[in-house]
Amino acid sequence: MTGSTAALVSFEESSALLRELAGVEVSVSQVERAAEALGTEIAGDERSCVAPMGEVSPTMYLGMDGTGVPMRKSEVAGRVGKPPDGSAKTREAKIVTLWTAESRDEENKPVRDLGSITYSAAIESAAAPDTSPDRSEFAERVLREATRRSFTAASRCVVLGDGSAWIWNTAAELFPQAIQILDRFHAKEHLSKVGKVIYKGSQQGQNWIQRRYDELDEGRLKSLLKALDRQAPKYEEALECADYIRNNRERMRYPAFHEQSLCTSTGVVEAGCKVVIGTRLKRAGMHWTVSGANAIIALRCSKLSGRYEDFWERRSQRAAA
Repeated sequence: MTGSTAALVSFEESSALLRELAGVEVSVSQVERAAEALGTEIAGDERSCVAPMGEVSPTMYLGMDGTGVPMRKSEVAGRVGKPPDGSAKTREAKIVTLWTAESRDEENKPVRDLGSITYSAAIESAAAPDTSPDRSEFAERVLREATRRSFTAASRCVVLGDGSAWIWNTAAELFPQAIQILDRFHAKEHLSKVGKVIYKGSQQGQNWIQRRYDELDEGRLKSLLKALDRQAPKYEEALECADYIRNNRERMRYPAFHEQSLCTSTGVVEAGCKVVIGTRLKRAGMHWTVSGANAIIALRCSKLSGRYEDFWERRSQRAAA
């Protein structure tokens, strides 16, 4: 019960819920210690239990993303961050999400299948030294989750992400056969930023942005790049956006992807960042250690992926052995 409540709400709220709903007195500090110990145990179980689960879908989607977690000062000492003073306030938790989308909406567009989403996440590196024969910690996590979901056994396996290099480096390393798709809405955010810088929110700017959207949706990337290149000598944002599109143009073949009834949005992944990380670890006043954050993240991933009871079953079997 402590694990279930602490996975969903703060330690203080968990203590109150246990008292109110179960008549059990567990102090806030006891809840914290128990939840973090359990989460650490679940994290170890996640590394050792990689047996395939569920049926293989014709098309499997895998998305990766990252989001900052507020940390205690001791956990970010000496690290560079985004604030004006250059100090870091957060550490990035990286998440891998897998799902299927065989369902269709009224416009025959793919929609994620209910109950198909699973998560795995932690504050860990996606980079490994060039001289190292080993994969990065996060690459190993992605591979474990893909193995559990039989990702590469699908007829079509698709990797979705934004423009972050670590996402595509990980995808290329682990799944060279996968279709890579850049999130269409991230691309539009880049275009919108350029239009606002140039035209300052005017109607002319709105028209310019909409034309760029249309070119993107219709696959007219040459025309889109010409429009950006015309602005590039004056506006650094236009130059950066043009480079972004050139670097990702193979991942931006949206008309072809739509013809294949493939998802082109990372909405499921971004929602995962909020559901798994944000709603529990980024509340007002919260500051974490890396070990504490990773324990609660492991606990939440287990609960949200429908694996919590499986963990307890394995735990009982180990205890009885």
